[in-house]
Amino acid sequence: MSEVKNISRSRAQESSAAIERLYITIRHLFNRGFYKPMGVSGETLREALLDLRPEIYGSIAEEKVELSGLLYVIERLPVGIEECRFINLISDEGYSKSHFKAIVPPKRKRNCYRIDDEQMNVEITRGRSDIYDILTHLTFIFIESHKIKNRILLDESGEVSRDWQKLEQTVLQTKKLTQIEKEKAISHTANILGRSFAEILSIYDGFGNAEKPDRFLHVIYWLGKGALEEVLESSKRTITFSPILRERLGHHIHGEIWATNIKQTLKENNLLDRPIHIISANMHSVMNSIFAPYVHRIKYKDKPDFHVYEELSRPGAHDVRDKVEDFAKLHGMISLPDTSGTNIDVQIFDTAKIDWKKSTFAKAKPNGEPVIIVMDYAFGEQAYETIDELLKPYQESKNKKHFLNVESVSIMGKAGILEGGKGDIMIPSAHINEGTGDNYPFENELTAEMLEGNDIPVFAGPMVTVLGTSLQNKDLLKFFHDSTWGVIGLEMEGAYYQKAIQSASKIRKSINPDVKVRYAYYASDNPLETGSTLASGGLGTTGVKPTYLITIKILEQIFNIK
Repeated sequence: MSEVKNISRSRAQESSAAIERLYITIRHLFNRGFYKPMGVSGETLREALLDLRPEIYGSIAEEKVELSGLLYVIERLPVGIEECRFINLISDEGYSKSHFKAIVPPKRKRNCYRIDDEQMNVEITRGRSDIYDILTHLTFIFIESHKIKNRILLDESGEVSRDWQKLEQTVLQTKKLTQIEKEKAISHTANILGRSFAEILSIYDGFGNAEKPDRFLHVIYWLGKGALEEVLESSKRTITFSPILRERLGHHIHGEIWATNIKQTLKENNLLDRPIHIISANMHSVMNSIFAPYVHRIKYKDKPDFHVYEELSRPGAHDVRDKVEDFAKLHGMISLPDTSGTNIDVQIFDTAKIDWKKSTFAKAKPNGEPVIIVMDYAFGEQAYETIDELLKPYQESKNKKHFLNVESVSIMGKAGILEGGKGDIMIPSAHINEGTGDNYPFENELTAEMLEGNDIPVFAGPMVTVLGTSLQNKDLLKFFHDSTWGVIGLEMEGAYYQKAIQSASKIRKSINPDVKVRYAYYASDNPLETGSTLASGGLGTTGVKPTYLITIKILEQIFNIK
């Protein structure tokens, strides 16, 4: 038994060391300014990723090509990036004013620009976590591309397999594929990837869209072609970091603009002196929790509130959602779509303008007509940049600072869970920052008892803030869970939020030292369970009930409902 524990601990230590190497290597490559992912300069990054074998990347260390991991990554990269030899990571450098059309990945808020046949520019405005995210994803697809190359290249002369020739013919034709042509292409691709026909068929449509239903074939072809050219023509794919990005990173440029816009809006609406409650959440749960059941009281007559929230969360429910938003804007809500480059939209609620009889919270008795600032989810280290800037005093003039009366900061987010399953709730008691010695214990105003009794399991304990959700493996997570750390889940922002809050309240004294904090997460995945990682698909409506349960408990405390 002790031998098994020692092996498990050894693997956890290897994984921890691999994450540390990734962290250090990426910073080194960034300072260098460029590197070739499949060349000597990218070797340490590749080896660290292969040593780590993250759950999200599935069979990255095996010969067969990983399909679920590839879909997860492709959804977070711009369409067409697989065709590009040159990938340039840039800051916000004015491309929005050019003729280039922004390409936004389906599952990541970042603007990308296809410069020509060979180059893709990717805008980084959300800090280092964005860089870690995209570089690990690119490293993964390049490793997979060389697996494809190994299965199609018959000898060093450049002769390729018949399956590859057939795939190339299919991809390079311009007409729409018939069902027979599609299935023939899938058959050839299955041989190339070392996967069954059924495996490819089951994931095929996930890669496609209305414009490119057969994108799966294109992704496989261009990845393989890029790897072939690297070997046969020494045309190495290259990743560069623009000088302006290297100069700006870490300077809170976008976060400062974002925070200043919010404070100016507060001033313009005479809200600067009021009690302020900040909530990090999505752009619908607070608004819907306050107004939706009243707005749709006739449409969903005799239905419970959670039925209303579920209906509003369904794809295509634009009309019912817009009706709630229009009502909210007439009753104290100010909408601030992002213009700073942070990709974090904001809503401001002036509770003095809410008619509580026309809301879900008829018993509300808030102290001092509070103002609620709801900010969309930050990404990794961006959480520190945004909250740090928001909690600073507003510089009204050269010699006049206005300190904000921040009474609470609440975080409602998604996280991976280490016991339990999708949709379960986690209440953290501390955030442990992976890869450093930093840990942030705090007094959480939310407790497990407050959320129990709703047919949703609730777990309480420390949570780990990770470098990237796509970098986790079972050995390391099992160690965090089973050891005296007793970690219940993992997310990407908690420690950064708490670092900014503690800095502002305890050191800089720019906000109340007794500011209340509330953290609660609902589980998007369980990386310790095979088939339950983020690559296994979304939550669907499973996340609706925990989202609104958490949101309502936060609002009940702000509105002083006992």
